[in-house]
Amino acid sequence: MADQTLVMTGPPRPPIATAEIRSSLHLADTARYQLKTDVHHELIKRVDLEELAGLQNDASGRSKLLATISQLVAEQNIPLTAADRDSIAKEVMDEVFGLGPLEPLLNDHTISDILVNTYKTVYVERRGQLEETNVCFRDNAHLMHVIDKIVSAVGRRVDESSPMVDARLLDGSRVNIIIPPLAIDGPLVSIRRFGSTPLGVEDLLAKKALTPGMMELLKAAVKCRLNIVVSGGTGAGKTTLLNVLSGFISPDERIVTIEDSAELQIKQRHVGRLECRPPNLEGKGAIRQRELVINALRMRPDRIILGEIRGEECLDMLQAMNTGHDGSITTIHANTPRDAIARMETMTMMGNIALPEKAIKAQIASAVHLIIQASRLSDGTRRITHISEITGATSDIVSMQDLFLFEKRGVDSNGRVKGRFVATGVVPSFDEKLKAAGIPLPMSILNEVVEV
Repeated sequence: MADQTLVMTGPPRPPIATAEIRSSLHLADTARYQLKTDVHHELIKRVDLEELAGLQNDASGRSKLLATISQLVAEQNIPLTAADRDSIAKEVMDEVFGLGPLEPLLNDHTISDILVNTYKTVYVERRGQLEETNVCFRDNAHLMHVIDKIVSAVGRRVDESSPMVDARLLDGSRVNIIIPPLAIDGPLVSIRRFGSTPLGVEDLLAKKALTPGMMELLKAAVKCRLNIVVSGGTGAGKTTLLNVLSGFISPDERIVTIEDSAELQIKQRHVGRLECRPPNLEGKGAIRQRELVINALRMRPDRIILGEIRGEECLDMLQAMNTGHDGSITTIHANTPRDAIARMETMTMMGNIALPEKAIKAQIASAVHLIIQASRLSDGTRRITHISEITGATSDIVSMQDLFLFEKRGVDSNGRVKGRFVATGVVPSFDEKLKAAGIPLPMSILNEVVEV
């Protein structure tokens, strides 16, 4: 292969910006796709497939291969600008080693979500706002080829008999795929990106997701082993907040995490990570979250972190919180703290255990100490809108009191949501527990008001 390659000089090209992916192209789409196909086929003829596979993680070899591809493009005797030639060579590399047209988007760290609406249209989310890109696939067969690369890499499959799949990319990004006949117009792919470096305390404070006083309260709550539920909608930042809260756990404690699809990035060393297993080709062998929660209790955990309560495992998690595994943390999909309680009641009933409603409310009130509500506002910003304490339960209702609130005060001329964080002045009932743990809470934060 050495006599066929030209060593690439200079620094590698930066990731292609979404809006520029095809702006410099002068070839018609059909001619461009045909040229890439011809170059790809010629590359396979000249370079052994095993040798190609060996270059997957070899930076030097990939540079030489890129030079070889550029040479093949030049041999096609088609008049091209330098920008076209470089772009086509890069796209062929993406087809060989990566996910084709999606590679430039995956290399753009400002993108948090990639949404493929059939082969014709791709949207991305940047800074909380959706925008359409110029990226597209040649046809549905091209998109299905990329989908097959995604699922085969994680030992999964997707076809007419199993048209839905959840998977993970090598960088930890979560992928959901659904294909015909369930997807009427063609395959749909949703990729939720997770940065290699998760946001930390300083990042959340800089983004004004919450105030220093709120962060101090949450840090104290984790350290003195209160049970916490993080509530919020899709994309509200629940997992990010869960990662931040877990950072306050002592490195001397044993943590067991349970997730449907692994997303958490726990920094401590003493961590046991569990993940659900989907059914096999015969539809058997699935391991659900409830079974993992029960198994986790036998693993001598100091803390259990459940990525998200989704169903009947809610009862087992509540019982774990009530039986010595205090300091546990989980998330739940809900729009308000009150909705979160209602959802926990409903999911507890899904366990097919004939518990009276009063007993369920008592379980929740005894197990959960704090509910933190995360919300994504209309301008794409994410805020902690409630920190609410559960104070008890009657036969009719689980009692709560708000400790901190975010009050919306309107929208400015740029569409940015204005508001303020307000401490309600209520002294939490766990204040004595904080003092006993040697973590006294400054009373000044209970009168905090911060405009944003």
